[in-house]
Amino acid sequence: MKKTLLALAVLAAAGSAQAGIELYNQDGVTVNLKGDIEITYQNSTSSASMSQQIEDADFGFDVRYAINDQVSFGAMWEFNGSDTNNEEWTKNGDNYVALYTADFGSIKLGRLCTAIDDIGIGNDYQFGIDAFFSSDTFECQDEAVRYDYDNGMFYATLGYVQNKIDGKVGKNNANDNAQNQGSEGDYIDGYVGVRVAGFDLKAIVADYDDDQANGTSNTLFGAEVAYGAIENLNLSVGYYTVDRTEANANQDNDTWALAADYTMGKWNFGTGYSDSSSDVANTDSSRWFVNAGYALAPSTTAYVEFAGVDSDETLNNDNLAAVGVKASF
Repeated sequence: MKKTLLALAVLAAAGSAQAGIELYNQDGVTVNLKGDIEITYQNSTSSASMSQQIEDADFGFDVRYAINDQVSFGAMWEFNGSDTNNEEWTKNGDNYVALYTADFGSIKLGRLCTAIDDIGIGNDYQFGIDAFFSSDTFECQDEAVRYDYDNGMFYATLGYVQNKIDGKVGKNNANDNAQNQGSEGDYIDGYVGVRVAGFDLKAIVADYDDDQANGTSNTLFGAEVAYGAIENLNLSVGYYTVDRTEANANQDNDTWALAADYTMGKWNFGTGYSDSSSDVANTDSSRWFVNAGYALAPSTTAYVEFAGVDSDETLNNDNLAAVGVKASF
């Protein structure tokens, strides 16, 4: 579900206590269990028929050891039960070690997602922006380093992935790692932001080059503005522009998006619209969505969402619908 217009989680300040179910806490050592599950009944642009989909089925252990009042060492083991919809093959998710500080942020090394995984506006569940960067990048892979800093007003994230490990063959001879693994390519991304007077302002950059002759390169610049000073109402706008070259051909694209959501008791109502234009012929598109979610319990939501797509590409279905339940801990 990367690179889509997803609801953004509220980011805790670096070094704060990790979320999840606490299994152990003694002598400066904590062990928390984290997880999420999401089941939907939905269609897609490739098929108008509704079908059940297992979207997420993950769990992991977040372990931290306090070195002193300022610094702690941590490790994360995650098990990904549904890497793609209805996947039967369970694989490793995030696996990393980390150093957390109370005042200077955190740094993580291993298999994890970098800054671009946090990008997006609005509260769509299934049908937000289809893609505003590129599916052949590898920001959620091995050999990653991520730094996060957040003091409440100012925040920043910087990520880097090198690409020297050859992909491993998995189920059905599939490559379980990124399709470009071992290509010697490099990927870097980051964002900086400030929260002031009810606004959250963010500037984004990402760059990918696979270092192959006639290969692919992508450079993304983006900006997001969210406003939440009106009680129960959130408004946001985003703009993303990509300078993309593949096989020496120009494939630049631009995307802008608007979104709003309103909370009323246990209900949350959302809507959004996005428009994407590209130098590639017959790929321009626009998309809208409306949804309603009901909080069945803490961190548990039942929802319904409808969306429409107007695209220059030939689609089997441009009227989208989803009913789902998601829970996390």
